[in-house]
Amino acid sequence: MYPFHWAPCAGRRHASLDDHPQGRAYPSGAEVTTLCGQELVTDCSEFGWFWDTCPECYAEARRLAGIAAP
Repeated sequence: MYPFHWAPCAGRRHASLDDHPQGRAYPSGAEVTTLCGQELVTDCSEFGWFWDTCPECYAEARRLAGIAAP
């Protein structure tokens, strides 16, 4: 649907434009370049998806999706 995908990394949920397995999340331990410009390793543990969202990734994801800022 959108060109980016979410992944828990470094204590936050980040978004990335990197390729990922079709229909699946990035696997734990995958290195991704995030929309906030960092290279991070994913942590898809059961708690990772409950982490706060990276504000920079969120702003860029909204821009890419064509959604106006609140």
